[in-house]
Amino acid sequence: MRYRELGRSGLSVSEIGYGAWGIGESAWVGATEDESVRALNRAIDLGVNFIDTARGYGESERIVGRVVRERAAAGAGSAAGGDEILVATKVPPKNRAWPAPDGLDPAETFPGAHIRESLETSLRASGLDHFDVLQFHVWSDEWVGRGDWLETIAELKREGKIRLFGVSINDHQPDNALALVRSGAVDTVQVIYNIFDQAPADTLLPACEEHGVGVIVRVALDEGGLTGRITAGTTFPEGDWRNGYFRDDRPAQVERRVAAIVGDLGIAPDEIAENALRFVLSSPAVSTVIPGMRTVRNVERNTALSDGRPLTADQLAVLAKHRWQRNFYA
Repeated sequence: MRYRELGRSGLSVSEIGYGAWGIGESAWVGATEDESVRALNRAIDLGVNFIDTARGYGESERIVGRVVRERAAAGAGSAAGGDEILVATKVPPKNRAWPAPDGLDPAETFPGAHIRESLETSLRASGLDHFDVLQFHVWSDEWVGRGDWLETIAELKREGKIRLFGVSINDHQPDNALALVRSGAVDTVQVIYNIFDQAPADTLLPACEEHGVGVIVRVALDEGGLTGRITAGTTFPEGDWRNGYFRDDRPAQVERRVAAIVGDLGIAPDEIAENALRFVLSSPAVSTVIPGMRTVRNVERNTALSDGRPLTADQLAVLAKHRWQRNFYA
């Protein structure tokens, strides 16, 4: 496992982190706690030292906290190589609106009392005494310089309950955090970035490099679209949120576009996920990528990619032609 600096924080994070939305039994139908625990332990054994969870991820905080605490009690509280296990969680907006619409006052979304209450709930659920990164689960640059959220974050840092502050940028709106990045008030941003959605590379990633802000990449595999396993006939269990993400004829569209990428790169169909993760890691602005890994097999496959072999300039030029602008909310 290779490690990168998390912005200006002084912390080093594994290139492959652990996205913990899908573990346990929440919006991803079919997940089980036993398999989730095995996968998370295997990831740490292989050097993963950054785990991303959230208050809104069902039992995820509890499961993550259980694994971290059990490993600490057994004297195995570090990732392979001795790296400290870092855990990030998120505060949901008080008004429960995802994504954050325009025109909201920060008092409606992240008032100080709500931030503190959510964090205390997360600490109890996980059994941890602090979180390394506390992130707002939505963001709007309209809130820079307004409200009492920044003062609350500073207080929580002084109290030792959090180390860093970050935001999870609204889906497919990377420029909506540029003012925050430039303000110096944020330590990390989490953003969707993948072969299809390359917009963060235009402005956000360069701004993060300039201002020393760590970048956590989510949805690098397009929620499974860039694994080669989504085809025109793909269906999901009732209640699985992916029925909305891959609605109508989008599975067929994904299948065609992935086939085009495979052909243009001259790779085998089963190599698309590897190349999708390598695409993200080819950006020096990226600190870590957090694919969801619900099985030991997924953990072993993804962590093996942290081998210092980024895509070539020619390969990146090919992939630059595969941007796909989609309307996810129509």
